[in-house]
Amino acid sequence: MQDKQKTVAEKFDNQLHEWNAQIALLIAEADKAKKIEEKEKYYIKIKSLQHKRHKAEAQLLEFQVADYGAWEDLKKDAEKAWSQVRRPFTWRS
Repeated sequence: MQDKQKTVAEKFDNQLHEWNAQIALLIAEADKAKKIEEKEKYYIKIKSLQHKRHKAEAQLLEFQVADYGAWEDLKKDAEKAWSQVRRPFTWRS
C-alpha cells in the first residue's frame, strides 16, 4: 500500500474506532433506560448504526487490498459512501 493510500485508510480506520465508541455510548444509555419502549428505540438505532458501520468496514477492507492503480477510483467512491454512512452517526454531535 502506498503512503497516500495508507493515510486515507488510516483516516477511515480512525473513523471506525470513533463510531465504535459512539455505539458503545448508545448501548450504555440503552442499558440505563427504564422503559421497554425506550430500550427498543435505542436498540433499533444501535442495530442500524452497527449495520452501517459494518458496511463501512467492508468497504475499508476493499480499499486496503486494492492495487495502487485502482485505489484512486475506490477512494472517490469510498469517500462518497462514507459521507452517507457518517450521517446517522452525527446524532451525538
